[in-house]
Amino acid sequence: MTINLNVETCSPRISASIYGNRLCILSSTSKAMAEVKLHGFWASPFSHRVIWALKIKGVDYEYIEEDLPNKSELLLKYNPVYKKIPVLVHGGNPIAESLIILEYIDETWPHNPLLPSDPYEKAMARFWIQFVADKGSIFRSFLLSTSGEDQEKVAKDVLEALKIIEEKGLGDKKFFGGDTINLVDISYGVLAYWFKNMEEAIDIKVLEPTTLPRLSRWAQNFMEVPVIRENIPDRDKMLAYMRRMREKTVAQQLNK
Repeated sequence: MTINLNVETCSPRISASIYGNRLCILSSTSKAMAEVKLHGFWASPFSHRVIWALKIKGVDYEYIEEDLPNKSELLLKYNPVYKKIPVLVHGGNPIAESLIILEYIDETWPHNPLLPSDPYEKAMARFWIQFVADKGSIFRSFLLSTSGEDQEKVAKDVLEALKIIEEKGLGDKKFFGGDTINLVDISYGVLAYWFKNMEEAIDIKVLEPTTLPRLSRWAQNFMEVPVIRENIPDRDKMLAYMRRMREKTVAQQLNK
């Protein structure tokens, strides 16, 4: 007797079984193995968050550099609401906003998890990720501040936020994730590299060992992680870019 078996993909809940004369085999990695593309910008800390997560997960991807003043039709198609980078495209499906992309990556490629499994610890991680997202405007104001009085006020606001992060978020841990980096560390990577360049660009120091010893030590530890150290923009190029941004903003303010 001959049985014809038609092989096909089945429900994710089934690993392998026979339904009548159909052999149902699941490739649990079929979704994860779909083509991955990342639309980003070389100087963006938000693009680099995604790059770090993909590297940690060992995910192969195609990087597409966007010219922000002349955004590609694909970027506008994939992110028609905000029209911003980064956008991750997985199997033709676009995901926008870096923090949302990070969680998508962690759920799609569950090896090397970047969030705690414990529900409470996961909630706390998400709290601190949201905290730095909510403070994004003061860091931008720090870079673009011009007058001495304005810079002093913004620097004070930044210092207060960093003290909260150090005392309530980081504590005495090496990383926010404990002994290894997690999604909180990746989200705060802007402090370890981009913020330090901001300080140099405007010649004001805030994140210093004398004022924020634990957070300064974290920044140093974070930058020593190979996957981070090997995937950051060139320092001189980054600093020059920030100074151009600042000069452009000053000129615009003077012309008002």
